[in-house]
Amino acid sequence: MPDVDAVLFDLDGTLADTGPDMAAALNALLAEEGRGALPYPAIRPQVSHGARGLISLGLGVDATDPSFAGLRSRFLDHYQRNLCRDTKLFDGMESVLSYCEKRNIEWGIVTNKPHYLTEPLVAELGLSARAACVISGDSLSNCKPHPDPLLYACRLIGGAPQRSVYVGDASRDIEAGNSAGMVTLVAAFGYLGDSDQPDTWGADGLVDTPSAIITWLDGDR
Repeated sequence: MPDVDAVLFDLDGTLADTGPDMAAALNALLAEEGRGALPYPAIRPQVSHGARGLISLGLGVDATDPSFAGLRSRFLDHYQRNLCRDTKLFDGMESVLSYCEKRNIEWGIVTNKPHYLTEPLVAELGLSARAACVISGDSLSNCKPHPDPLLYACRLIGGAPQRSVYVGDASRDIEAGNSAGMVTLVAAFGYLGDSDQPDTWGADGLVDTPSAIITWLDGDR
């Protein structure tokens, strides 16, 4: 794919494997509630859906329940205290970032994760000085699947949306990228569940590994 101005990444389940630390926070909350821990394979597909999805999975409580706000606050407290204990970049993702940097392709992060968790996590991963932009879920009044965060990222970077790529592992990522006029790639190595059907999301491509992003950018697909 020639003339790429920027590559933007979702954070959880695309750029970084945050699942183990998110799962640990959920199981800590379940222990407080007198419930048994859930196995990681059951938790992993819900990680990209954040606190809402994980609390629903573990406790059967959605945002309409009066107890949800308190449970969410406690979950996030657990998570914040152990934000980057086992989190790391997905295998091969460092090579993708280096590829972009060597070719003067700007790269950035656009996530729905709140700022107070995103910024320290990105710092712990050693990416703060490297990312051209970091847009969190509360950076603007709209978050994904609205295209505003992606368009804002392009403005900060100085890249044209039609020459930018967005990589994410959830349908809202692809919806946001498509609405912004970007090339969109599904990170199939991320937190997809059995019920997800990424081939119906309208993405321009699907990548099974981070290294496949390089293949796509090289135009060899």
